[in-house]
Amino acid sequence: MSAAGSVRPPALPVEELGRVHLVGVGGAGVSVVARLLAARGVDVQGSDAAAGPALEALRADGVRVWVGHDAAHVVAADGTPLVDTVVVSSAVRETNPELAAARAAGLRVLHRSQALASLMLGRRAVAVAGAHGKTTTSAMVATVLRACDVDASFAIGGTVRVRDADGRESAVPGGHLGSSDVLVAEADESDGSFLNYAPTVAVVTNVEPDHLDHYGSRDAFERAFEEFAGRVVEGGTLVACADDEGSAALARAHRASGRATVTYGTSEEADVRVRDVVVGAGTVEAVVSGGPLGAQPHPLRLAVPGAHNALNATAAVVTAVLLGADPARAARGAGTFVGTGRRFEPKGEADGVRVFDSYDHHPTEVEALLRAARPVAGDGRIVVLFQPHLYSRTRIFADRFAAALALADEVVVTGVYRAREDVDPAVGPHTITDRVGRTSSGGTLRAVEDRMEAAHVASALARPGDIVLTVGAGDVTELGPVILADLAARSSGVASEPAAPDDETMG
Repeated sequence: MSAAGSVRPPALPVEELGRVHLVGVGGAGVSVVARLLAARGVDVQGSDAAAGPALEALRADGVRVWVGHDAAHVVAADGTPLVDTVVVSSAVRETNPELAAARAAGLRVLHRSQALASLMLGRRAVAVAGAHGKTTTSAMVATVLRACDVDASFAIGGTVRVRDADGRESAVPGGHLGSSDVLVAEADESDGSFLNYAPTVAVVTNVEPDHLDHYGSRDAFERAFEEFAGRVVEGGTLVACADDEGSAALARAHRASGRATVTYGTSEEADVRVRDVVVGAGTVEAVVSGGPLGAQPHPLRLAVPGAHNALNATAAVVTAVLLGADPARAARGAGTFVGTGRRFEPKGEADGVRVFDSYDHHPTEVEALLRAARPVAGDGRIVVLFQPHLYSRTRIFADRFAAALALADEVVVTGVYRAREDVDPAVGPHTITDRVGRTSSGGTLRAVEDRMEAAHVASALARPGDIVLTVGAGDVTELGPVILADLAARSSGVASEPAAPDDETMG
């Protein structure tokens, strides 16, 4: 990817992409692009390192997929290209045999975001960016538009869960081709790829420094958001959260340049004010008014927990109104959203313990999650199994992670999910647990390197009435079923209860 501030090549029309091969097609971001391209009639194929539900879903959508990467998927033995375009994410290294073969054959290679930019051409695009809140806010925008009879296309890194007027819940995959001219996209700032978009509405939930392994400095991170805001098309609007210092500063600069800007938040300076926020057990209510919503107050009644979701929903309502929706109807529509995959997602209950899974991997996200979880837990305790994501992020934010996790009652921190980074032997779960030995309620933060062992420790700590959260952006999501199995076995007496660890931090 080119650096922030460089000239971005214009997006190619979808019709010019030809046959497309996507490397790592099972990934959350790449699979939605594959699904959208296939829905647009493009000849799509792809490969991934491992089998999984995502590949089966893609096959059902008519995408040809392979398990395993092989140069023969893109170039024949005699050097004849078998595809016209190869799409990769930032996680794909140059040594990948398919990418290396594409380079050697001179094939067109696009980043996932460039392929998504092609899908945006000719549509009113909504791009949602921010260090956290992107997935939920993007899903809320799509849901509010749906409730206003706007069938928007969307590219979101998680399933979108909605509830109809009869109370029935359904889940829509993160890649959906709608019948309207609106496309909603989760805009990833982690690698600068969000700078490939030219949205009609750009939503910025926050500009809190993250991904410094890519940007190198806070200034560079903030400059990228300035460029992102500058890519809003003529006649478009920046929608920014006034409660976040970085986002508010971005909005002030954008407005000073004479470009349309709408801010939202609890701050008195916000154009759209969020007032009377009441957090319940799995719900949040608020009243919104001002700016494009008008002076009339509109109630928000959300079926998701956490005060932060009142802000996310307000951004979604404002965006829908900017695209032509009625304010009152948009506000009501926010109540049909019941969550996304891996965002405080319920996974089951056993032995009186409820288990949830959540993708949160930044300290601010973890803090917001645990504050939202407290009323859900009620009289029970919160037990957290946290998997740090990236060695660099763990090292930079270790103190903040420790402080956020201390809001739980019992915490188990497992080994770092390396993702795109090489192993750093100096960084591990102890990097966090060494900062704070005790939670605010007197519990313990434990370091357990092996993730399966960590799951067993977490299940042993849980008591009837508690909730357990598996938290992180890596494969910690696979541990919810392990914990539920432990709890079910304990309840049935099939297996003896694992001995709970003592109060000493485990190495």
